[in-house]
Amino acid sequence: MVKNRLISFGRIAENRKARYNYEIKEKIQAGIILTGTEVKSLRLGKASINESYASDTNGKLFLINSNIPIYEAANKFNHEPTRQRELLVSKKERNKLLGLIKKEGVTLVPLSLYFNNKGFAKIDIGIAKGKKKEDKRESIKLRDWNRQKSRIMKENN
Repeated sequence: MVKNRLISFGRIAENRKARYNYEIKEKIQAGIILTGTEVKSLRLGKASINESYASDTNGKLFLINSNIPIYEAANKFNHEPTRQRELLVSKKERNKLLGLIKKEGVTLVPLSLYFNNKGFAKIDIGIAKGKKKEDKRESIKLRDWNRQKSRIMKENN
């Protein structure tokens, strides 16, 4: 019988497309309020933040559309997989983020979800502005050039 590998600290989920679709201006670390079954599901390494974003509701920041699958062993005490989860940031940071959302039209995109050294679930949120099609093409060209450059350097050594 193969046991699932539990994650005590380290990365759980990453939003890899965020850096392609958005220009990340700043990164902020936030805590996240979870229930017991959500934490157990995260410890199994199951989560998705690809389609999620952060938004304000009644002056609080919430993570919307994140998917933490149900924990099979919990039976009737399970959580809803795509519920809104409150984010924990300082009052100063929250006011700054809410102001940026309203004034500049930026998006708060989750970049990665992980457990820190103390075992608390944390999320990195990027203050992002959407890229246009031309910017995405430029990103692809730059990535391909860097890949080619590293191959050439490797062949020369």
